[in-house]
Amino acid sequence: MKIFAFRLHPGQDLKKELVAFCSDNKIQAGFILTCVGSLHRATLRLANEDIVKDFEKKFEIVSLVGTLCQDGVHLHISLADDTGSCVGGHLMEGCLVYSTAEFIVGEMEDVTFSRTRDVKTGFQELFIEKR
Repeated sequence: MKIFAFRLHPGQDLKKELVAFCSDNKIQAGFILTCVGSLHRATLRLANEDIVKDFEKKFEIVSLVGTLCQDGVHLHISLADDTGSCVGGHLMEGCLVYSTAEFIVGEMEDVTFSRTRDVKTGFQELFIEKR
């Protein structure tokens, strides 16, 4: 397994930067080990909905999980506000770093991830293939 560590800076977009990181590093079967940081704007697709919601406030990133590959990423995020209330959902473009976002990303070296349309779910789902 390969391990990568990097940091995003104020104003950078979490999803755009993760996609670029995967492309630049030719990540074939990646996953988020951990991420901590803060946002000043969040855009999430809520659970089991087609609704994309924007939040214009400061949040702490309390969890970010998901898979990364050349075909795309599938990421879920949980955020806490200044009262400790949490919101979470599917990470969309538009989640902008407030002070920092620190990442540790892993990559499995013996498999390749890809995304293919699953006829049962109707979504681009993870396909895992041995290298």
